[in-house]
Amino acid sequence: MNTSHLYPFLLDPQDVVFPRANLALNEPNGLLAIGGNLSAETLYQAYQQGIFPWYNKGEPILWWSPDPRSVLIPEQLKVSKSLRKLIRKNIFTITYDQAFQQVIRACSSVPREDQGGTWITDEMLQAYGNLHQRGIAHSIECWQGDKLVGGLYGVAIGQVFFGESMFSKVSNASKVALVYLVEQLLNWGYALIDCQIESAHLNSLGAVCIKRNEFLTHLNRYCTAEVKSKAWLNKDNE
Repeated sequence: MNTSHLYPFLLDPQDVVFPRANLALNEPNGLLAIGGNLSAETLYQAYQQGIFPWYNKGEPILWWSPDPRSVLIPEQLKVSKSLRKLIRKNIFTITYDQAFQQVIRACSSVPREDQGGTWITDEMLQAYGNLHQRGIAHSIECWQGDKLVGGLYGVAIGQVFFGESMFSKVSNASKVALVYLVEQLLNWGYALIDCQIESAHLNSLGAVCIKRNEFLTHLNRYCTAEVKSKAWLNKDNE
């Protein structure tokens, strides 16, 4: 009997070939594989296949593909009256790709919900910095004056934005950044935002859970599709 799917796959540290995402373990968050590397090529391959890295300092690289998967369709964004009112007050200034390293470092200083410590290691900081330099990873920044008070970052491939992490130093700053992001992605022709794992925070903004196979079908369709605008390439945005 073939029982290989009962255990995480071990990846070669140099020549990384991912197993099919639907072979992930049938346990919370869907652990798929261990090992490999965090090169730009490996990360790009992983995201296209519905796989992402998530591990703590001192652990080997762990690769996941949850089932169900949390996603947000840009057209289905929900903005509460109170949040819309806050946005109209223009308390925050929003930019994108102006402070990527500041955003990811701020995200790394805040533990992910239900974890005892940060999961964004120095290795991850460097890896996503490399993706940003290649125009694949992007950030949204939320400012009050010259202070960065919130933001998020993720990976853009085709018409899919894969959200990675967000932070707030003042109330609702990350929500305002996300609303801006979703509205821009809708204008630019993106079809799907990957939220990875369900959270009440994202559900309140319209995220829903779908089966992994449905998510993978979306990736096959949208990761190779062209967007209407490549505004990420413009570094002079405000």
